[in-house]
Amino acid sequence: MPVLTRLIPSPLVVDIRRGALHDLASVLADQRISSSGKLAIAISGGSGARLRERLSPALPGASWYEVGGGTLDDAVKLADAMKSGRYDAVVGLGGGKIIDCAKFAAARIGLPLVAVATNLSHDGLCSPVATLDNDAGRGSYGVPNPIGVVIDLDVIREAPARFVRSGIGDALSNISAVADWELSAQVRGEDIDGLAAAMARQAGEAVLRHPGDVGEDGFLQVLAEGLVLTGISMSVAGDSRPASGACHEINHAFDLLFPKRAASHGEQCGMGAAFAMHLRGALAESAQMAEVLRRHGLPVVPADIGFTVDEFVQVVEFAPQTRPGRYTILEHLNLSTDQIKDAYADYAKAIGS
Repeated sequence: MPVLTRLIPSPLVVDIRRGALHDLASVLADQRISSSGKLAIAISGGSGARLRERLSPALPGASWYEVGGGTLDDAVKLADAMKSGRYDAVVGLGGGKIIDCAKFAAARIGLPLVAVATNLSHDGLCSPVATLDNDAGRGSYGVPNPIGVVIDLDVIREAPARFVRSGIGDALSNISAVADWELSAQVRGEDIDGLAAAMARQAGEAVLRHPGDVGEDGFLQVLAEGLVLTGISMSVAGDSRPASGACHEINHAFDLLFPKRAASHGEQCGMGAAFAMHLRGALAESAQMAEVLRRHGLPVVPADIGFTVDEFVQVVEFAPQTRPGRYTILEHLNLSTDQIKDAYADYAKAIGS
């Protein structure tokens, strides 16, 4: 009888701990990553430049490329600069924008990518998606998963705490996203990948139930692992479904309607997830999520990020238009403006705001 299994795209190396950068050179010297030491390393002009000074002596064969920003043009320019170098691999060293640019550039020139994250702002560090600003706003581009992920918790501690808090919101939103996926499976017969759903949900639940905070290594470890698992869950599913539901529709609506006032990705996703859980009648879960968000200093109501209730209602009403074809609790309920106002009033009362 044949053994029926599937191969799951995942990194060859995942190194998450304090001091991980001390061993970056040996990780990159893995014969499956770089046999010659010829590496193209994308960095930012800030923290990346400082890390270059620290790491370059151990990486004599590397070429360093400073990335201007997080746009599609930046990623294309990076790829063009790297393509003639005959490198073994690309290393993205920095925050989400740098890693997304490096992902796109590596895919464009056909090289594997190693993601070295300097903050934990969202789950894109290990996902098969590069999110880049373009002339139309912001686009998501399919790319291969990173071949390696390195996260030094000492470096994470040096990043602004808001970036870590943003990652918390993004991880927690998995719980709502998986519930939306299951709703679509029940109502519309959409195929659901149980492994991808389990990975994403457990990543969110681990962060939700951890008693620590952003100042503790144990919590940072769980958050970092959760974000990596979320990225892999998207590879397993073949799209962003395990980690993107009504929560992300609300986030995208904030970005499109109020581009100059929008908060961070994770802040908006976390608040959107708590509200979406309330909409589906999971009142205890919504209240718990709001409590955890509040404990970590994340927004739970629009006023926390400078928006009025009417503006939030406008965001929720517009949100389904951001992901045509995706079925979530927002599409399922199809609420009118007045119904959204009433639902929000109930939510605010239920979470004590």
